[in-house]
Amino acid sequence: MNVADHEKSHSKVAGALSAADSFVLTNARIVTKHEVFDGSMVVRDGQIAEITRGRSSLTGAIDCSGAILMPGMVELHTDNLEKHISPRPGVIWPGIPAVITHDAQIVASGITTVFDAISVGDIIAGSTRLKALETMVNALEAGRQDGMLRADHFLHLRCEVSHAGALDMFQALIDQPMLQLVSVMDHSPGQRQFVNLDKYREYYMGKHGISSQEIEAFIRSRKEDSQRYSDKNRRAIVEICHQRGIALASHDDATVAHVEESVGFEMTIAEFPTTLEAAKASHEKGLKVMMGAPNVVRGGSHSGNIAAATLAQEGVLDILSSDYYPASMLDAAFRLARMADNGYDLPKAIATVSSMPARCAGLNDRGVIETGKRADLVLVSECGEQPLIESVWRAGKRVY
Repeated sequence: MNVADHEKSHSKVAGALSAADSFVLTNARIVTKHEVFDGSMVVRDGQIAEITRGRSSLTGAIDCSGAILMPGMVELHTDNLEKHISPRPGVIWPGIPAVITHDAQIVASGITTVFDAISVGDIIAGSTRLKALETMVNALEAGRQDGMLRADHFLHLRCEVSHAGALDMFQALIDQPMLQLVSVMDHSPGQRQFVNLDKYREYYMGKHGISSQEIEAFIRSRKEDSQRYSDKNRRAIVEICHQRGIALASHDDATVAHVEESVGFEMTIAEFPTTLEAAKASHEKGLKVMMGAPNVVRGGSHSGNIAAATLAQEGVLDILSSDYYPASMLDAAFRLARMADNGYDLPKAIATVSSMPARCAGLNDRGVIETGKRADLVLVSECGEQPLIESVWRAGKRVY
């Protein structure tokens, strides 16, 4: 599905909030690719029509009071929808209300384009994410088709290749029109994200209520599943994506060997590499390195892996993703720009949440403030060092 077709379903909600075909923003600190300057912007027919320095004298211009005007953010990997589909253990919420609430949170975080990362397969047999897979995908498609959504939604299938049924589940979704990105992942213990088995025990015992008596058998079983299914599922899914021209991302690469495999599979994004070695190798090989924005906000990885700030200092951090916390993207970008000795000024930091992910997803009409680009915009004020969302526009329509 191309962007033009996707835009035909432009949100009714967005139109209700702001039906103006053109407007002027003035007295804003405008963030472009390379600089920040005081200026004004004309938006017309959903696009950025004009950018000028200084204040506008046009009647009706909206005074931004010196707030920062930046591109709408592009999120390639969030599992936030799962929290709304399953707000409590054992509860599956109706799909459409869950999607609408998720969408509202996404837009309120300054994200105008989102790739909803839906898990295909899981480590836990019979988990809620497996039971709710069809509900989530159908609700997203219905919400988009019926014009209920404020943000642009695409589908990112996260394929847990150690799951026995992952390939069959993936093939059942391959014709989904929202599908634009696929990642292959293996969360089995002792490698990639969970090289540290103590962290693995802590995570799965805490998240899924596995007892200390059960965890060792659980670990053995997950290792066996990985040996049995991961390689063949990974290769089959990658081959299907190549045939259909779907963008591919690696996940949790930890070694140079992992990176070489990802390069061999012609992947373009390295999601959450767990070591400096893997991040550097990915960057050198042309894969765009994506890290979690929560990693930046919290000051490190919750799994004990490499810190995103370290990758920024090494110059190998390309993209930030909110992962499990939508509001973290804006916060992380501003924190990145404030860090000393990492080479990320505000335009470069904002690029990690806008132009770079847009480019990697093949969405060349957005993610940057330039004339002729889509008017996906976020107006941000600052209270001390905390960025605050004031307004959000998607294709020139105010959605927040």
